Amino acid sequence: MGTSATTTAGLRISVLLLLAFFTARISITQAATNGGDLSVLNSLKDVWANTPPNWVGGDPCGDNWDGISCSGIRVTSITLSSTGLSGQLSGDIASLSELQILDLSYNKGLRGNLPQSIGNLKKLTNLILVGCSFSGPIPDSVGSLTRLTYLSLNSNGFTGTIPPSIGNLINLYWLDLADNQLEGSVPVSDGDTPGLDLLVNTKHFHFGKNQLTGSIPTKLFNSSMTLLHVLFDSNKLTGNIPPTLGQVNSLEVLRLDRNSLTGTVPGSFNNLGSLTELSLSNNDLNGPFPNITGMTVLSSMDMSNNSFDSSSFPSWISSMGSLTTLMLENTQLQGPVPAGLFSLPNLQTVNLARNDLNGSLDIGPSHSSQLQLIDMQSNFISDYRQRPGANDVDIILLRNPVCDETPNGPRQSYCIPPDRNSKYTTPSNSCVPGRCSSNKTASPNCACAFAYTGLLVFRAPSFSDLGNATIFTALQRSLMDSFRSTQLPVDAVQLSNPRKDSSEYLDIDLKVFPYGQDFFNRSGVSRIAFSLSNQTFKPPSMFGPFFFLGDEYTHFDGGGSGSKKSASTGIIIGAAVGGIVLVLMVILAAVYAFRQKKRAQKATEQSHPFAHWDATENTGGFPQLKGARCFSFDELKKYTNNFSDANAIGSGGYGKVYRGVLPTGHLLAIKRAQRESMQGGHEFKTEIELLSRVHHKNVVSLVGFCFEQGEQMLIYEYVPNGTLGDALSGKSGISMEWTRRLKVALGAARGLAYLHELADPPIIHRDIKSANILLDERLTAKVADFGLSKLMGDSEKGHVTTQVKGTMGYLDPEYYMTQQLTEKSDVYSFGVVLLELATAKRPIERGKYIVREVKMAMDKTKSLYNLQTVIDPAICNESLKGLDKFVDLAMSCVHETGADRPSMGDVVKEIELILQQAGLNPNADSVSTSATYEEAEKGSPRHPYSKESFEYSGGFPPSKLEPQ
Repeated sequence: MGTSATTTAGLRISVLLLLAFFTARISITQAATNGGDLSVLNSLKDVWANTPPNWVGGDPCGDNWDGISCSGIRVTSITLSSTGLSGQLSGDIASLSELQILDLSYNKGLRGNLPQSIGNLKKLTNLILVGCSFSGPIPDSVGSLTRLTYLSLNSNGFTGTIPPSIGNLINLYWLDLADNQLEGSVPVSDGDTPGLDLLVNTKHFHFGKNQLTGSIPTKLFNSSMTLLHVLFDSNKLTGNIPPTLGQVNSLEVLRLDRNSLTGTVPGSFNNLGSLTELSLSNNDLNGPFPNITGMTVLSSMDMSNNSFDSSSFPSWISSMGSLTTLMLENTQLQGPVPAGLFSLPNLQTVNLARNDLNGSLDIGPSHSSQLQLIDMQSNFISDYRQRPGANDVDIILLRNPVCDETPNGPRQSYCIPPDRNSKYTTPSNSCVPGRCSSNKTASPNCACAFAYTGLLVFRAPSFSDLGNATIFTALQRSLMDSFRSTQLPVDAVQLSNPRKDSSEYLDIDLKVFPYGQDFFNRSGVSRIAFSLSNQTFKPPSMFGPFFFLGDEYTHFDGGGSGSKKSASTGIIIGAAVGGIVLVLMVILAAVYAFRQKKRAQKATEQSHPFAHWDATENTGGFPQLKGARCFSFDELKKYTNNFSDANAIGSGGYGKVYRGVLPTGHLLAIKRAQRESMQGGHEFKTEIELLSRVHHKNVVSLVGFCFEQGEQMLIYEYVPNGTLGDALSGKSGISMEWTRRLKVALGAARGLAYLHELADPPIIHRDIKSANILLDERLTAKVADFGLSKLMGDSEKGHVTTQVKGTMGYLDPEYYMTQQLTEKSDVYSFGVVLLELATAKRPIERGKYIVREVKMAMDKTKSLYNLQTVIDPAICNESLKGLDKFVDLAMSCVHETGADRPSMGDVVKEIELILQQAGLNPNADSVSTSATYEEAEKGSPRHPYSKESFEYSGGFPPSKLEPQ
């Protein structure tokens, strides 16, 4: 009895010591993440099952919790797709006031209602919950998320009506509510009540596969809209098709099929000259068969199963050269089929079944080489004239007289239904796949791995030949190009089993294989899923609009179901030795005091990454950092493959820049100084402190630095689309239309205004030029290179007297003459950049100075200010709305006297006004990921840190103007 009591008391002491041990650890751990954000994430962790295993500790931002992205100490993004999350979305999420992206797609275990408080996420731009199990009504508070550009709630179980408040989302680009159980009518504005007709900037209306009722409101569409896709298929809509649809000239895809629509097809449809896919099938449309010859680029037309007036086959169809798919089953057509129809050069499939067509079928001697199928069963075809070369075309004439004449004779092939199932699978890349163990699959590169799988669903493909390997090879290549351009850890993709479902959607099985190992981590899967759910991936145009339904990925540890068994075994073993562990804790507690000092030192190093900073070499005290991380030299060696030449992406007077890859797959640009060009420790510390306090969408972010083993390195975010200078000169292959230039100007101005007016203390850049403005994957402008920057915190005169530094052509002449630096010196340099944007000329070119050339050519009484010979020829054929005000602004920025120049805040307001007058939204991204930006476009853009860009851009300028 005494022994038992002693053992119990000992265990109690062990437990108390264990609690003391962890309490002490917590007390010396300083969480960098905002306390409110940390509380919200812990709340989500409590209500969700299967959260990532590294969601531990008190610093999600500093500890890189899977799926969590931060700006400084604030959580800005939660992306956790296909990770097996289950539970409900807590209303606490509304407290993440800086959250911009929420993507929880492909987690079938997420269920319940969306909280009404979600409307408090005022900075949210992307709300993506595809393929979950959410239910109940969509809260009308989503109409308060006025910054939303993507609202994707498709493939859930939402009920109720479409909230009219969605009409308030003036920045919305993508609206997808398809494949739910929504009911009621489509809301339009009425007095003070908003409606979907107000979404004039939205490109995508996806409402298919719901239970919407009533007629499609005439007011829903108007000529101000810029819609590309309107999908109302598979609902319960009634009434007439609104003629106002014909006013949306931008429309490319229209699906109204599988409803109960009546009346005639509006004559205004003939105005839809950009339409490529039209499906009105399975309604009760009547009247004459519509003439739509104005749809000159129409690829796919499906009018099947309607009640049109009986008429002969429309002869005008034979003139529609873009047609690939013609579906006119059960449309009351009669008479012979013209042979010219089958000579359309792109024609692949013709379905004329269940009509009253008669006579002889003749596909002509020069039928389309792409023709695959002619289905004319259940007509009155009396003869089929076979032509040479027609053996590759599947022809179906079942239940026609031509197949009934010889019932006892041998059946012709056209009287037997062909097997149209496609067996396509991406082939191996010149290798022989071996046998893969466990649940692994051989990739096209013949490597065995745990693939990330899912279903690609294309809602309106313009082709119908599912056996065409060339088409699917193009899709495979497009996927890989997209994944590579966004630096995703993907080695290969495999496509298989293309088939049409009951809604005429094209379904394709997708497998994505990991790069460098045989399984993905959570970050890799979430990033891949986000690129598909957020429409970052752009398929070839013939595939049309798509969505993705990802499967849960269960192999994050390289295991799967087998690892669960191992985990269960581990739990049993752990329970068996639990008592022993508690006893051992007594011993650990005994040495705790000895090790406490080391733990405290380690905690100090984590909160002060310059704990090893050598203050004896005139470097001053530890740098005061805001978000930047101290990297060890060994870490950067590993990330750059020992600073190999293969990872070198640029060089200059300062040193070299290397591409580094974090274990998460994210890329870095690592700027490594040469020995002879290194700054003093104090100057290096000052530059790091300056950069670490800069956090803005339009300013390149400092990720961290390294100051050990005699090295000075700065680590920046990797910006993929080069410098503005490279874009204007054509080096990067990016198309720079006039409106795109306006957006770039606005982004750069906002970044510079932030430095002048919101940074604490204010910062003068001192080297603004087109080579120091970088373009990210959305062509958002980012101000870069702070090597010459100055703080204004210690100045009470509004200027800093300093040695003149800068780049010829951009240098403020007043600063050059007086050596007094003010923020207006940056304004002058920015004015030169504005002139570059309009002319694509370098500031000093062949002895001519751009500012002087524009002044001499300007004549405000003439069209375009008489600048036709100066303006960039690449934009001369565009409608240069706002050019006059743009040039006026540039010239005010380059005024000789700084006091007469506008502030950067005023510059921002003026550019915003120019954009608004040009009919553009100044708050939209430069290039949305769902816009028609064709991947920089058709070329491989050089990276901003490439050797070529340094030759012009001055990334490490060897010729800074530095008078002594």
